[in-house]
Amino acid sequence: MRADVIVIGTGQAAVPLATRLAAAGRKVVVAERAEPGGTCVNYGCTPTKTMIASARAAHVARTARRLGVDTGEVRVDFAKVVARKDEVVARWQKGVLGRLEGAGERLTLVRGHARFVGPHEIDVAGERHQAETIVINVGARPGRPRLPGLDGLPWLDNAKVMALASLPEHLLVLGGGYIGCELGQMFRRFGARVTLVDHNPRLLSREDPDVSTALEEVFRGEGIDLALGTTVERAEGGPGRVTLHLAGGRALAGSHLLIAAGRVPNTDDLGCDAAGIERDPHGAIVVDDHYQTRVAGVFAVGDAIGQPQFTHTSWDDHRLLYDHLTSGSSRSRADRVIPYTVFTDPQVAGVGLREAEAKARGIAHEAATMPFGSVARAIELDETAGLLKVLVDAASERILGATIVGAEAGELIHIVVALMQAGAPARALVDAQVVHPTFAEGVQSVLMRLARYQLR
Repeated sequence: MRADVIVIGTGQAAVPLATRLAAAGRKVVVAERAEPGGTCVNYGCTPTKTMIASARAAHVARTARRLGVDTGEVRVDFAKVVARKDEVVARWQKGVLGRLEGAGERLTLVRGHARFVGPHEIDVAGERHQAETIVINVGARPGRPRLPGLDGLPWLDNAKVMALASLPEHLLVLGGGYIGCELGQMFRRFGARVTLVDHNPRLLSREDPDVSTALEEVFRGEGIDLALGTTVERAEGGPGRVTLHLAGGRALAGSHLLIAAGRVPNTDDLGCDAAGIERDPHGAIVVDDHYQTRVAGVFAVGDAIGQPQFTHTSWDDHRLLYDHLTSGSSRSRADRVIPYTVFTDPQVAGVGLREAEAKARGIAHEAATMPFGSVARAIELDETAGLLKVLVDAASERILGATIVGAEAGELIHIVVALMQAGAPARALVDAQVVHPTFAEGVQSVLMRLARYQLR
């Protein structure tokens, strides 16, 4: 089939881009080998946050006595939790498929594995499709560490662990990044014993130490065991039993093993060499700031291009690329700020530079930190764990970055995102009238701890 545009994958950039291009009059072919929706809908945001909501409900019920409410015995029906997750995922899958099918005759969805057979031609289940413009949105998958003994174990990744029929007795989590932290806390709140293992000395090791410490204190308080700064030398076991042997002779035994050791791009079986598409040593497709690969007319977006692997980043990719393809817009992915949120409880959210990064780059800045427990709303709701941290450019007063550990941090960080994207000075928020009592007061209050904004 000859088309104007081929889109490989149905992730968070692919679907809106394909349907918008079809609406603009382009003939579009979309290739998908698995369930529609990509990682977010099938294995990432949708199922994890749905199950995390159930875990939080159980935690709030168990700890309600601190607010003077006795809920009695709390029991988690794990099978119903998983069933609810599956229902929500199916709803979003149906929505994605409906959007593609509703795009009309200008969009054709073909099912099967797409592989390049030339710079502008792909093969899908034995059928050839050509287009001058091809967009790759193939995402990423869980990484597999080189760990002796792992091949003989029925280890779990983030998708498999959410499909378990019953709650693990003791879940060993290898990896202290955002996936390991989110899922580890979730299963602990469901009632499993959980041990988090990481070679880094801190959870969320890219964060500043005070941020990591704030989350570690919460995890220990909930009974999560942390084995940090340790090396796993080998693994052994079988169904229902697994042992991790650590450096120094220590061993950790559990019933299940979750590997949360990063993600790798789904590019090794894409036929990139046949098309002349360059990949970096990690398998990520090399693109410029307008998503162009080294092959004219071939673009790549989303998790497969070595940028932060967030759904919202991929979705924003589609906006920039659509404008570039239809109007020649010069706006690039280098012009944006990228926020993130780790959906632990408390959440960890950030944008821009961390303090350690600013110091390493020699950037003149002012920094302020405030305990989340200093926010009136946090005290009233007894959600006091965490902190707020902000960095301001010493000359321009523009915000360089911020990190929030606390209740609804993922919502609060957007106050800072808007200011940074607009290039507005921090004083714009300092001088604003903020509703009391809200968590948002804390974002203003931490700025007012900087000497230049303190009330005299």
